[in-house]
Amino acid sequence: MADRHVIYKNGVKEIGAAAGRAITFMAKYSMVEAGSSFHLHSSVWNEDGSESLMWEEKASHHQSKTFRHYLGGLMATAHEMAWMFAPSVNSYKRYQLASWAPTAIVWGHDNRTCGFRIVGEHTSHRVENRIPGADANPYYAFAATIAGGLHGIQNQIDPPDMFRGNAYAATDVPRVPAALHEAIPAFEGSEVARKAFGDFVFEHLLNTARQEQSIFDNATVTDWELARYFERI
Repeated sequence: MADRHVIYKNGVKEIGAAAGRAITFMAKYSMVEAGSSFHLHSSVWNEDGSESLMWEEKASHHQSKTFRHYLGGLMATAHEMAWMFAPSVNSYKRYQLASWAPTAIVWGHDNRTCGFRIVGEHTSHRVENRIPGADANPYYAFAATIAGGLHGIQNQIDPPDMFRGNAYAATDVPRVPAALHEAIPAFEGSEVARKAFGDFVFEHLLNTARQEQSIFDNATVTDWELARYFERI
């Protein structure tokens, strides 16, 4: 699926170029428009792929033990794994109140204000992670999903209670990092990521994140700075 994701994006860009158009998958290309997302749906099945392990008819919210612990792991690691879903400086401009992009790490049934939205029933019962933006690397995003979900299953992490209402207005709930500056130290401190990916890969990913921030901070003059300061200073 990650391969298909990349091929699709490349194909769209090639088709656009052939028509004299440029297409972007930036998470937020304009502050007056909604951002572009990469809502990631996932579920857990048995080894041969013949049976979903997510649905339990008589359980609360029909969530099997596997479902609860999988969701619990995804939520427990969402803040520290945010860079895997939002890898650029621009990624974090997407997380605006009432923008269809989540800011709260909570879950709800078919609630698009939540970071995690539960949808489907029976074999389609699944978790939708609404945190990734369109600029996410699908290989990284899938790796973070697998690592977080397995962490929850292995350690039997239960998710918090279901959130009801408008999650943008929620208080005292964990939040998606507001900027890359916040996401990098959260990722750096992630023992789950380091254990899942190994020291070598983890340090490479962390360095990639740091380089992104460093280049923006020290080597880039933005259009915003020119528009704000050129005449008045």
